[in-house]
Amino acid sequence: MQALVIGEALVDIVQRPGAEPEVYPGGSPANVAIGLARLGRDVQLLTWLGEDKYGDQVRHHLESSRVRIASGSQRAERTSTAAATIADDGSATYDFDLTIDYPDHQVADDVVVVHLGSIGAVLQPGADKAAALIGSARHRAIVTYDPNLRPSIMGSAAQVRECVLGLVAGADVVKVSDEDLAWFEPGKDPRDVARAWAASGPALVVVTLGAEGSFATTAHGVEAEVPAPSVTVADTVGAGDSFMGGLIDGLWSTGLVGADKHEAIAAVGPSVLLTLLGQAAAIAAITVSRPGANPPTRLELLNAPGRDDA
Repeated sequence: MQALVIGEALVDIVQRPGAEPEVYPGGSPANVAIGLARLGRDVQLLTWLGEDKYGDQVRHHLESSRVRIASGSQRAERTSTAAATIADDGSATYDFDLTIDYPDHQVADDVVVVHLGSIGAVLQPGADKAAALIGSARHRAIVTYDPNLRPSIMGSAAQVRECVLGLVAGADVVKVSDEDLAWFEPGKDPRDVARAWAASGPALVVVTLGAEGSFATTAHGVEAEVPAPSVTVADTVGAGDSFMGGLIDGLWSTGLVGADKHEAIAAVGPSVLLTLLGQAAAIAAITVSRPGANPPTRLELLNAPGRDDA
Protein backbone atom coordinates (compact mmCIF):
# COMPACT_ATOMS: atom_id res chain seq x y z
CA MET A 1 0.00 0.00 0.00
CA GLN A 2 1.20 3.51 -0.72
CA ALA A 3 0.27 7.15 -0.32
CA LEU A 4 0.16 9.72 -3.09
CA VAL A 5 0.86 13.29 -1.99
CA ILE A 6 0.08 16.10 -4.42
CA GLY A 7 1.44 19.63 -4.10
CA GLU A 8 4.37 21.99 -3.94
CA ALA A 9 7.96 21.23 -3.03
CA LEU A 10 10.24 24.25 -2.64
CA VAL A 11 12.97 25.77 -0.52
CA ASP A 12 12.31 27.80 2.61
CA ILE A 13 14.75 30.71 2.91
CA VAL A 14 14.53 31.21 6.67
CA GLN A 15 15.44 34.51 8.31
CA ARG A 16 15.80 34.33 12.10
CA PRO A 17 16.25 37.40 14.31
CA GLY A 18 19.86 38.56 14.20
CA ALA A 19 21.06 35.69 12.01
CA GLU A 20 22.04 35.07 8.41
CA PRO A 21 19.38 33.49 6.17
CA GLU A 22 19.36 29.68 6.04
CA VAL A 23 17.95 27.50 3.26
CA TYR A 24 15.85 24.41 4.00
CA PRO A 25 13.89 22.20 1.60
CA GLY A 26 10.18 22.55 2.31
CA GLY A 27 6.68 23.00 0.97
CA SER A 28 3.68 21.80 2.93
CA PRO A 29 2.81 18.70 0.84
CA ALA A 30 6.50 17.76 0.53
CA ASN A 31 6.81 17.98 4.32
CA VAL A 32 3.78 15.70 4.73
CA ALA A 33 5.33 13.19 2.31
CA ILE A 34 8.61 13.21 4.22
CA GLY A 35 6.83 12.85 7.54
CA LEU A 36 4.99 9.77 6.30
CA ALA A 37 8.10 8.26 4.73
CA ARG A 38 10.10 8.71 7.93
CA LEU A 39 7.35 6.84 9.74
CA GLY A 40 7.93 3.94 7.36
CA ARG A 41 5.16 4.53 4.83
CA ASP A 42 5.59 4.09 1.07
CA VAL A 43 5.05 7.58 -0.37
CA GLN A 44 5.10 9.12 -3.83
CA LEU A 45 5.08 12.91 -4.31
CA LEU A 46 3.60 14.53 -7.40
CA THR A 47 5.07 18.02 -7.50
CA TRP A 48 6.69 20.71 -9.69
CA LEU A 49 10.46 21.24 -9.44
CA GLY A 50 13.11 22.83 -11.63
CA GLU A 51 16.37 21.23 -12.64
CA ASP A 52 18.44 23.81 -10.78
CA LYS A 53 20.41 24.25 -7.55
CA TYR A 54 17.36 24.50 -5.33
CA GLY A 55 15.66 21.65 -7.19
CA ASP A 56 18.67 19.43 -6.58
CA GLN A 57 18.56 20.30 -2.90
CA VAL A 58 14.86 19.48 -2.62
CA ARG A 59 15.22 16.25 -4.59
CA HIS A 60 18.09 15.06 -2.40
CA HIS A 61 16.08 15.92 0.72
CA LEU A 62 13.08 13.94 -0.50
CA GLU A 63 15.04 10.95 -1.71
CA SER A 64 17.14 10.79 1.47
CA SER A 65 13.87 10.19 3.36
CA ARG A 66 12.78 7.62 0.74
CA VAL A 67 10.07 9.75 -0.83
CA ARG A 68 9.64 8.75 -4.46
CA ILE A 69 9.21 11.69 -6.85
CA ALA A 70 6.61 11.06 -9.55
CA SER A 71 7.87 10.97 -13.11
CA GLY A 72 7.70 14.34 -14.86
CA SER A 73 7.69 16.36 -11.65
CA GLN A 74 10.96 18.13 -12.54
CA ARG A 75 9.81 20.12 -15.57
CA ALA A 76 9.35 23.52 -13.94
CA GLU A 77 11.34 26.46 -15.29
CA ARG A 78 12.67 27.04 -11.78
CA THR A 79 12.20 25.68 -8.29
CA SER A 80 9.83 27.72 -6.15
CA THR A 81 10.92 29.50 -2.97
CA ALA A 82 9.31 30.68 0.26
CA ALA A 83 10.95 33.41 2.33
CA ALA A 84 10.13 32.52 5.95
CA THR A 85 10.62 35.20 8.60
CA ILE A 86 10.85 33.83 12.14
CA ALA A 87 9.55 35.99 14.98
CA ASP A 88 11.00 36.01 18.51
CA ASP A 89 8.33 33.49 19.64
CA GLY A 90 9.29 31.03 16.88
CA SER A 91 6.27 31.68 14.67
CA ALA A 92 6.83 32.04 10.94
CA THR A 93 5.39 34.25 8.18
CA TYR A 94 5.95 33.51 4.49
CA ASP A 95 6.44 35.33 1.18
CA PHE A 96 6.29 33.07 -1.88
CA ASP A 97 7.79 32.98 -5.36
CA LEU A 98 5.94 29.95 -6.65
CA THR A 99 4.42 28.36 -9.72
CA ILE A 100 2.65 25.01 -9.68
CA ASP A 101 1.71 22.57 -12.39
CA TYR A 102 1.71 18.79 -12.56
CA PRO A 103 2.69 16.26 -15.22
CA ASP A 104 0.22 13.71 -16.53
CA HIS A 105 -0.11 11.03 -13.88
CA GLN A 106 -2.12 7.85 -13.33
CA VAL A 107 -2.95 6.92 -9.75
CA ALA A 108 -1.59 3.46 -8.97
CA ASP A 109 -3.95 0.67 -7.96
CA ASP A 110 -2.28 0.25 -4.54
CA VAL A 111 -2.71 3.88 -3.46
CA VAL A 112 -4.81 3.89 -0.26
CA VAL A 113 -4.58 7.59 0.63
CA VAL A 114 -4.27 10.70 -1.51
CA HIS A 115 -3.23 13.87 0.29
CA LEU A 116 -3.63 17.34 -1.18
CA GLY A 117 -2.73 20.60 0.47
CA SER A 118 -1.84 24.24 0.49
CA ILE A 119 -0.91 26.31 -2.55
CA GLY A 120 -0.84 23.44 -5.01
CA ALA A 121 -4.50 22.77 -4.25
CA VAL A 122 -5.78 26.21 -5.34
CA LEU A 123 -3.23 27.76 -7.70
CA GLN A 124 -3.75 27.19 -11.41
CA PRO A 125 -2.96 25.40 -13.63
CA GLY A 126 -2.10 22.72 -11.06
CA ALA A 127 -5.34 22.92 -9.07
CA ASP A 128 -7.58 21.52 -11.80
CA LYS A 129 -5.17 18.67 -12.49
CA ALA A 130 -5.00 17.82 -8.79
CA ALA A 131 -8.80 17.79 -8.52
CA ALA A 132 -9.03 15.42 -11.49
CA LEU A 133 -6.50 13.05 -9.93
CA ILE A 134 -8.42 12.99 -6.67
CA GLY A 135 -11.59 12.18 -8.57
CA SER A 136 -9.87 9.26 -10.27
CA ALA A 137 -8.68 7.83 -6.94
CA ARG A 138 -11.84 8.01 -4.84
CA HIS A 139 -12.88 4.42 -5.50
CA ARG A 140 -9.66 3.06 -3.98
CA ALA A 141 -8.34 5.63 -1.49
CA ILE A 142 -9.33 8.07 1.21
CA VAL A 143 -8.68 11.74 0.46
CA THR A 144 -7.07 14.01 3.04
CA TYR A 145 -6.83 17.78 2.72
CA ASP A 146 -4.98 20.54 4.57
CA PRO A 147 -5.90 24.05 3.32
CA ASN A 148 -2.69 25.52 4.83
CA LEU A 149 -3.78 28.90 3.51
CA ARG A 150 -1.16 31.39 2.31
CA PRO A 151 -2.77 34.81 1.70
CA SER A 152 0.43 36.30 0.27
CA ILE A 153 0.09 34.14 -2.83
CA MET A 154 -3.50 32.82 -2.77
CA GLY A 155 -5.16 36.24 -2.62
CA SER A 156 -8.16 37.10 -0.47
CA ALA A 157 -10.36 34.67 1.42
CA ALA A 158 -13.19 35.50 -0.98
CA GLN A 159 -11.02 34.56 -3.96
CA VAL A 160 -10.28 31.05 -2.67
CA ARG A 161 -13.49 30.36 -0.74
CA GLU A 162 -15.30 28.35 -3.40
CA CYS A 163 -12.24 26.23 -4.16
CA VAL A 164 -11.36 25.58 -0.51
CA LEU A 165 -14.90 24.73 0.55
CA GLY A 166 -15.26 22.44 -2.45
CA LEU A 167 -12.12 20.57 -1.45
CA VAL A 168 -13.30 20.40 2.16
CA ALA A 169 -16.65 18.94 1.14
CA GLY A 170 -15.00 16.38 -1.13
CA ALA A 171 -12.40 15.14 1.35
CA ASP A 172 -12.70 12.29 3.82
CA VAL A 173 -10.40 13.95 6.37
CA VAL A 174 -9.57 17.65 6.75
CA LYS A 175 -6.91 19.18 8.99
CA VAL A 176 -6.85 22.96 9.37
CA SER A 177 -5.10 25.40 11.72
CA ASP A 178 -6.76 27.99 13.89
CA GLU A 179 -4.60 30.60 12.12
CA ASP A 180 -6.07 29.54 8.77
CA LEU A 181 -9.58 29.81 10.14
CA ALA A 182 -8.94 33.21 11.71
CA TRP A 183 -8.24 34.47 8.18
CA PHE A 184 -10.80 32.37 6.32
CA GLU A 185 -13.66 32.70 8.84
CA PRO A 186 -12.77 35.76 10.95
CA GLY A 187 -14.53 36.12 14.28
CA LYS A 188 -15.79 32.54 14.37
CA ASP A 189 -14.83 29.92 16.95
CA PRO A 190 -12.60 27.41 15.10
CA ARG A 191 -14.43 24.54 16.79
CA ASP A 192 -17.73 25.78 15.39
CA VAL A 193 -16.21 26.04 11.92
CA ALA A 194 -14.93 22.48 12.25
CA ARG A 195 -18.40 21.27 13.18
CA ALA A 196 -19.92 23.06 10.18
CA TRP A 197 -17.27 21.61 7.87
CA ALA A 198 -17.86 18.10 9.24
CA ALA A 199 -21.54 18.49 8.38
CA SER A 200 -20.68 19.49 4.79
CA GLY A 201 -19.07 16.24 3.65
CA PRO A 202 -15.85 15.11 5.36
CA ALA A 203 -15.94 12.24 7.84
CA LEU A 204 -13.43 13.92 10.17
CA VAL A 205 -12.25 17.50 10.69
CA VAL A 206 -9.30 18.34 12.92
CA VAL A 207 -8.27 21.84 14.01
CA THR A 208 -4.80 22.51 15.38
CA LEU A 209 -4.91 25.20 18.05
CA GLY A 210 -1.23 26.06 18.47
CA ALA A 211 -0.13 25.94 22.09
CA GLU A 212 -3.67 24.97 23.14
CA GLY A 213 -3.48 21.60 21.36
CA SER A 214 -5.95 20.20 18.84
CA PHE A 215 -9.66 19.52 18.43
CA ALA A 216 -11.44 16.89 16.30
CA THR A 217 -15.04 16.32 15.32
CA THR A 218 -16.62 13.64 13.16
CA ALA A 219 -19.57 13.76 10.82
CA HIS A 220 -21.47 11.84 13.52
CA GLY A 221 -20.76 14.54 16.11
CA VAL A 222 -18.15 12.69 18.19
CA GLU A 223 -15.55 15.15 19.51
CA ALA A 224 -12.18 15.05 21.25
CA GLU A 225 -9.54 17.56 22.29
CA VAL A 226 -5.96 17.10 23.46
CA PRO A 227 -3.46 19.63 24.86
CA ALA A 228 -0.18 20.33 23.11
CA PRO A 229 2.86 18.61 24.64
CA SER A 230 5.18 20.88 26.60
CA VAL A 231 8.29 21.56 24.49
CA THR A 232 10.92 24.23 23.93
CA VAL A 233 10.14 25.68 20.51
CA ALA A 234 12.96 26.25 18.02
CA ASP A 235 10.48 27.38 15.35
CA THR A 236 7.08 26.33 14.03
CA VAL A 237 8.17 25.65 10.43
CA GLY A 238 6.54 22.40 9.31
CA ALA A 239 4.63 21.85 12.55
CA GLY A 240 1.22 21.55 10.91
CA ASP A 241 2.62 19.36 8.15
CA SER A 242 4.14 17.01 10.71
CA PHE A 243 0.79 16.87 12.49
CA MET A 244 -0.92 16.06 9.18
CA GLY A 245 1.54 13.27 8.43
CA GLY A 246 1.03 11.87 11.90
CA LEU A 247 -2.74 11.98 11.49
CA ILE A 248 -2.57 10.06 8.20
CA ASP A 249 -0.18 7.54 9.74
CA GLY A 250 -2.55 7.04 12.65
CA LEU A 251 -5.48 6.43 10.31
CA TRP A 252 -3.29 3.96 8.40
CA SER A 253 -2.36 2.07 11.57
CA THR A 254 -6.02 1.91 12.55
CA GLY A 255 -7.05 0.41 9.20
CA LEU A 256 -8.88 3.56 8.12
CA VAL A 257 -7.29 4.01 4.70
CA GLY A 258 -8.25 2.49 1.38
CA ALA A 259 -11.56 1.98 -0.37
CA ASP A 260 -14.90 2.70 1.29
CA LYS A 261 -13.51 3.94 4.61
CA HIS A 262 -15.47 7.20 4.78
CA GLU A 263 -18.25 5.85 6.99
CA ALA A 264 -15.80 3.96 9.20
CA ILE A 265 -13.88 7.17 9.86
CA ALA A 266 -17.11 9.05 10.58
CA ALA A 267 -18.09 6.36 13.07
CA VAL A 268 -14.93 6.31 15.21
CA GLY A 269 -15.33 6.88 18.92
CA PRO A 270 -13.63 9.28 21.34
CA SER A 271 -10.83 6.87 22.26
CA VAL A 272 -9.74 6.51 18.63
CA LEU A 273 -9.86 10.28 18.16
CA LEU A 274 -7.74 10.81 21.27
CA THR A 275 -5.17 8.29 20.01
CA LEU A 276 -5.02 9.95 16.57
CA LEU A 277 -4.66 13.43 18.03
CA GLY A 278 -2.13 12.32 20.66
CA GLN A 279 0.25 10.76 18.15
CA ALA A 280 -0.04 13.65 15.70
CA ALA A 281 0.64 16.12 18.52
CA ALA A 282 3.71 14.16 19.67
CA ILE A 283 5.12 14.20 16.14
CA ALA A 284 4.51 17.94 15.77
CA ALA A 285 6.16 18.58 19.15
CA ILE A 286 9.35 16.86 18.03
CA THR A 287 9.35 18.92 14.84
CA VAL A 288 9.00 22.30 16.57
CA SER A 289 11.77 21.40 19.02
CA ARG A 290 14.36 21.61 16.22
CA PRO A 291 14.94 24.10 13.39
CA GLY A 292 13.15 23.80 10.07
CA ALA A 293 10.65 21.24 8.82
CA ASN A 294 12.36 18.16 10.24
CA PRO A 295 9.76 15.55 11.24
CA PRO A 296 10.78 12.52 13.29
CA THR A 297 11.41 8.94 12.25
CA ARG A 298 9.39 6.12 13.73
CA LEU A 299 12.28 5.33 16.08
CA GLU A 300 12.47 8.93 17.29
CA LEU A 301 8.74 8.87 17.95
CA LEU A 302 9.01 5.62 19.88
CA ASN A 303 11.81 7.07 22.00
CA ALA A 304 10.00 10.34 22.72
CA PRO A 305 8.96 10.84 26.38
CA GLY A 306 5.62 9.20 27.05
CA ARG A 307 5.41 7.59 23.61
CA ASP A 308 5.85 3.89 24.25
CA ASP A 309 2.71 3.08 22.23
CA ALA A 310 3.58 4.79 18.91
